[in-house]
Amino acid sequence: MTDKLTPLREQIDAIDAQILDLLNQRAKVAQQVGHVKAETNAPVFRPEREAQVLRGVAERNPGPMGDVELQTIWREIMSACRSLEKRVTIAFLGPAGTYTEQAAYQQFGTAVDVLPCSSIDEVFRATEAGTAEFGVVPVENSTEGAIGRTLDLLLHTSLSISGEVSLAVRHSLLSGTGNMDGVTAICAHAQALAQCQIWLNNNYPDIERRAVSSNAEAARMARDDHTIAAIAGERAGVRYGLGTVKANIQDDPHNRTRFAVIGQLQAGRSGQDRTSLALAAPHKAGSIYRLLGSLARHNVSMTRFESRPARTGTWEYYFYVDVEGHVQDEGVAKALEELQNNAAFFKVLGSYPVSLN
Repeated sequence: MTDKLTPLREQIDAIDAQILDLLNQRAKVAQQVGHVKAETNAPVFRPEREAQVLRGVAERNPGPMGDVELQTIWREIMSACRSLEKRVTIAFLGPAGTYTEQAAYQQFGTAVDVLPCSSIDEVFRATEAGTAEFGVVPVENSTEGAIGRTLDLLLHTSLSISGEVSLAVRHSLLSGTGNMDGVTAICAHAQALAQCQIWLNNNYPDIERRAVSSNAEAARMARDDHTIAAIAGERAGVRYGLGTVKANIQDDPHNRTRFAVIGQLQAGRSGQDRTSLALAAPHKAGSIYRLLGSLARHNVSMTRFESRPARTGTWEYYFYVDVEGHVQDEGVAKALEELQNNAAFFKVLGSYPVSLN
């Protein structure tokens, strides 16, 4: 066995040496890019460029490695090289171990500084103040729908959406002992409790369910108090030293959450983009029909349409719309110009590359 493995290991060692040399060559070029960006005051993070690179990796991949695995490796390479130009700070809904933190790393790689925030409001404040260059906030869940607070804040912020992350959500029931002996309450974010409602009704119908600020906070509580069990991801369980009572307890096996990357940056065209809008319709018959007709006339596909109360007490609503394409695309630009002329309120929340996942 050893005789057969030795030449193969020698091949791997030789290939590793080539990879190491090429990675450092790439890093040196990235440093030169950083100098040029510094001279022109250009942003370090370009989401459209990184999305193009990652798509290109998948398109050129001959195998046997999978596209997702290769993109994960490339994302970390780009993250490490970007940090040689400047290390960016990412605010996220904390504490450490949340799905939002996972989404932040999925977008930016791990060569970043992260800033856990106690609320979605605080993520916006930290990013608006420049404490963080970017923030990551949940926008909607495939089971429970939109995250209302995020939508409300997007309406009035000066920040733009510059990216999106779609994350598979896999909830686990966690406890300090790895079992439910002595547990009197199950804690999680309200959305997570709702996403696991059927499973909880079938398995622990008599145990109190308590909504807390985040699943990671629930995990922290379970670490400190063994009468509490938490619903959270495996990342939170590992971070807080909890045992898994049961994995994958979400009612919908296809449960996903979509996150928005927010910041001062307005992303350029990547070739596969999405534009998010906020609208209000005039109080006239057929006004919504006329608004949406602008998209149809210019062959712009709408992928999301959602209403939310304007919170004025007068039964007025804002409409949140996602369309395919970038504001710099000719058809999208014409449709949005027409929309703006017919809307009582109009705001482009951002144009950004579509999530790879």
